[in-house]
Amino acid sequence: MNAGGESSVPARFTGRPGTRLLATVALVGAVLYVLVDVVLQLLPPHYSLISEAESNLAVGPYGWIMNLNFLARGVVTLCAVAALSSFGPRSRLRQAGLALMLFAGVCSAALAFLPTDIPPADAPGLAPTTALGAAHLIVAAAGFVAALVAFALLTGWLRGSELPRAYPAAAWLTGVAAVGLVSLGVTAAIAPGLLGLAERVCLAGVLGWVIAVSIAVVRAVRRR
Repeated sequence: MNAGGESSVPARFTGRPGTRLLATVALVGAVLYVLVDVVLQLLPPHYSLISEAESNLAVGPYGWIMNLNFLARGVVTLCAVAALSSFGPRSRLRQAGLALMLFAGVCSAALAFLPTDIPPADAPGLAPTTALGAAHLIVAAAGFVAALVAFALLTGWLRGSELPRAYPAAAWLTGVAAVGLVSLGVTAAIAPGLLGLAERVCLAGVLGWVIAVSIAVVRAVRRR
């Protein structure tokens, strides 16, 4: 056992039935999530991609579609967690990462039941005016932070796991998510007109990580 809590002898892939299917669902679901976001961005009431948060897409005539998308992201995360749990070595690093990733997925699904508050057009930013709006903001922030920490832990685990080929892309995309999350905090405080852009950079890192790692899982199972 090394200092990071990982076994010095990697565990063999368990061959759990359905691993490839779970990874495929996570992969396809993450891609569809992005596509739905793009389509909703083009529909009324035409929220700003640069200044307004993604959650605003859940308010308006097509908001129910975004709420379904939030739920779908929770399912995508669950599938990705289940697929990764089939690979070794089993360690505290992996278990903590998967637990945080699952928590992030639950936060995403919860957003469907917590309507956000839309700020005035002349005052973009994060200023909830209702209890549900405040809860939405807290849950969304917790989900982003949990996802980033989870990816940092799991990326470290990937390097010595049965999925080493996923490490370079996972590390790069974790960096993208980190830059986006820091930028989100900065823009929320001093440059709200760029908040939407910062959030989407973070989302690109988060969803890109899931896509890249899911592809690696599918390929690894195929080679068995």
